[in-house]
Amino acid sequence: SVKAAVLKKVIEFCSHYKSEPMTEIKKPVQSTDVAEHVQKWYADFINVEKVLLFELILAANDMDIKPLVGLATLSISDMVKGKTPEETRKFFNIKDDCPPEEEYKRREES
Repeated sequence: SVKAAVLKKVIEFCSHYKSEPMTEIKKPVQSTDVAEHVQKWYADFINVEKVLLFELILAANDMDIKPLVGLATLSISDMVKGKTPEETRKFFNIKDDCPPEEEYKRREES
């Protein structure tokens, strides 16, 4: 089920999209800066907390709203750009279950 706050954002997106369709995000993406790909309203719209952003992705995916999925995932990619593997795992709350000797080897290789 979709929370009311998330549904409200989805409706806001769809209403605006109907009157001003979002510029298509060209692939492959050369820059993950959202503002370089879409109009200002969309860049401002998707500038939300990480939890809400993930909820928007799930809701938009379930409702098959591809432009919103694309916008939200572009925003996520902007957030992880330049992060180390450890920072990326922390961002996505992924446990690093790599054995210590593998971690040491991985650090030496980078």
